[in-house]
Amino acid sequence: MKNDKIIPGIILVLIGAVILLANYGYLHFHFINILRLWPIFLIIGGINLVFANNKSPVATVAKISIVVLGIGLVLFGNFGERYNFWPGWHSHFHNNNNADNAKDDDDDDDNNDDGNAVLAVNGAFTVPFTSTVKAAKLDINGGATGFKLSDTTNQLFNALTPKDDINRYTFSQSTEDGVPVLNFRTKNHNGFNFDSNKNKAEFRLNPNPIWDIDVETGASAIDFDLSKFKVKTLKLHGGAASFDIKLGMPLEMTDVDVQTGVSSVDISIPHDAACSIETDSGLSDNSFDGFTKTNDNTYETPGYSAAKNKMHIHISGGLSGFNVKRF
Repeated sequence: MKNDKIIPGIILVLIGAVILLANYGYLHFHFINILRLWPIFLIIGGINLVFANNKSPVATVAKISIVVLGIGLVLFGNFGERYNFWPGWHSHFHNNNNADNAKDDDDDDDNNDDGNAVLAVNGAFTVPFTSTVKAAKLDINGGATGFKLSDTTNQLFNALTPKDDINRYTFSQSTEDGVPVLNFRTKNHNGFNFDSNKNKAEFRLNPNPIWDIDVETGASAIDFDLSKFKVKTLKLHGGAASFDIKLGMPLEMTDVDVQTGVSSVDISIPHDAACSIETDSGLSDNSFDGFTKTNDNTYETPGYSAAKNKMHIHISGGLSGFNVKRF
């Protein structure tokens, strides 16, 4: 390849990689960085003009280095909300995911019940439990993160996040018809973290209320042991995600809805649980151990029709692997 084609090729590769990583939730950055750091593109162009006729290895390394460094700053730089497009001209960029903005948006006299977004205290979010709470909803939304839930707490809700991953997560609480709604979010942020331990949130729930749990995620690993909790509904919506779910005995009716793109889904249910599975999973690979096929898209455990408490699992997805087993 001629040297004059190396730089355009590298730029195309980087742009394609960035779009791909962003689409699957691995990369989050503020587009406002393009306005903050636009002079970098002048520097890149200038360096390439200076060394346009220089084919030496030193010139090639210089050109490649300035491209990688410049685009790296645009993608991974974290410079706050203030930026200068031109010397002497200042502005602020307001991120809708910023906790302070969320608080300001709700700090009015309209008496709504949307709750205020708050930041973690020493990496922890906590909601106290009162005996009057009979039902609750947990709403989780985020990508490029590992979510784990397995233990109980005497609080209503507890989430532990890395203390040094500042402001990556936000939490807010509201109510719907008197039911607490707990909203946990992974914020869009500048930067990419290669340490998987920094991209992890661990939840604990109170086992007394009846729970509705809704998870929407991009490229994440979900590890939920819900066998200790009373789950009424569980929604798992993800792109290129990995779901490892363990459920306890169903209520009168426990509904599980799984919608994925290219994912791996493993669901474990008690051996004595009455369960039906309805599939609409395209080219997915399905494994339903201990279930009897009743028609083209439905599977049931023995004695399902006569059972008092039942679990219904609806599965839809593209090129995913679905595995439901009994323990």
